[in-house]
Amino acid sequence: MDTQQKQDQAFFGQPRGLLTLFSTEMWERFSYYGMRAILLFYMYFAISKGGLGFSEGTAASIMSIYGSLVYMAGVVGGWLSDRVWGSRKTVFIGGVFIMLGHIALSLPFGATALYVSIGLIVVGTGLLKPNVSDMVGDLYSETDRRRDAGFNIFVFGINLGAAIAPWAVPFVANLFGHHGNMDFHAGFALAAIGMFVGLIQYYFDGKKYLSKSSLLPKDPISKEEMKPLTKRITLGVAALVVVLAIMGITGNLNIDNVIMLITIVAVALPIIYFVMMLKSTKVTKVERSRVCAYIPLFIAAAIFWAIEESGSVVLALFAENRTVLHIGSWHFAASNFQTLNPLFIMILTPLFVWLWNHWKKQPSAPGKFAAGLIFAGLSYAWMAIPGMLYGTHGRVSPFWLVGSWFIVEIGEMLISPIGLSVTTKLAPKAFRSQMMSMWFLADAAGQAINSQIVRFYSSATEVPYFLIIGAVSVVFGLILCFFVKKIHSLMDGVD
Repeated sequence: MDTQQKQDQAFFGQPRGLLTLFSTEMWERFSYYGMRAILLFYMYFAISKGGLGFSEGTAASIMSIYGSLVYMAGVVGGWLSDRVWGSRKTVFIGGVFIMLGHIALSLPFGATALYVSIGLIVVGTGLLKPNVSDMVGDLYSETDRRRDAGFNIFVFGINLGAAIAPWAVPFVANLFGHHGNMDFHAGFALAAIGMFVGLIQYYFDGKKYLSKSSLLPKDPISKEEMKPLTKRITLGVAALVVVLAIMGITGNLNIDNVIMLITIVAVALPIIYFVMMLKSTKVTKVERSRVCAYIPLFIAAAIFWAIEESGSVVLALFAENRTVLHIGSWHFAASNFQTLNPLFIMILTPLFVWLWNHWKKQPSAPGKFAAGLIFAGLSYAWMAIPGMLYGTHGRVSPFWLVGSWFIVEIGEMLISPIGLSVTTKLAPKAFRSQMMSMWFLADAAGQAINSQIVRFYSSATEVPYFLIIGAVSVVFGLILCFFVKKIHSLMDGVD
């Protein structure tokens, strides 16, 4: 076997470059989920406890809009890779921004450092995340049967980093803390170190094992295209500056109103995309029908992600304020619960892969979406039970949270991989890449809406909060059940 063949099968029978990308994404997720595991608490803990002293509602709202911005930035990151830098360079630049963002948080400069960090990590994650996945695909030819297995290994790496981080980062924060308080900055420093390790490994390994095509943009932008693009960007920036200036002059430039402005953008973007696709002369009648079929699936996905992504927000508050943080003599931190999301994904994925391979008369994509929404709603209804049984002022068993995460991750198995697949199948040819962006915008829209409603969560409103939002998800899921056949017919031949 020659050197090329050895490299092509060096990582569990997969190309050696897969190990490079597996490790890069594992460290990036380690840094991101480690930071998120303690960020909410850093924002609302009192200054005397090492926090920033924000209100719980404001902190929860910032966490939600942060996630929304990350997914919106992914749309720009994919474009820059395809048209300007190429995926390898875009990923490296993104990693540097992420590392700098964590470094900013590790410094004791208060709210200013927080906002600078959010800006850096949003930009960095937007550049890195969509393009690492794209590079995994480039390791294989279109006929290479190892592609699906390669992506499964890659996804395992994502969840491995995300599962370890909520234990490692809080551990370091507690280790360097004083008088029972966490040293949040030490935890954020570990997140920065994680991204630094990933960058070093990516830079040197990438030269040896990644495709040379990743150094070049797939569809380089021409000089003719640059002029109108520059004009549109300038107008967009100018419009944003004008809006912020008006808010400043009228005394409305505050964090709550900025979050509202971002929420409006996050909801408006997909609406603009849908209108653009439906009105485009490049879209055929059949493709237009498929776009119409995608609209209810998009709305379902947005509702689902609003609930699923609340794990690092509402459920994190429940973990800190309402949960017994020990089982027998084993004590743990509220932030450790963040490991449940990736852990259940790793457990459930092989089970659902087996199920889809062996279930001959399985539901269509709309049917799976409907079931996923019902499971998401039930995960919230489940969280209302302890408050109804025991009241909302004491602490309850940690197994309530474990159960909620388990239920919602069943929903994720029904929506997330199915959604990625159906998005590519329903995409009009002229809008194939933009349609993929739509899937990420569903998450962005869901988290943006969440940024407005999480303000209403508290121990006093706990039961109605979980019941109302859970009911919205279940009801929409049931309505979707009644329209499964209609949506499937609009999909026009797509399963």
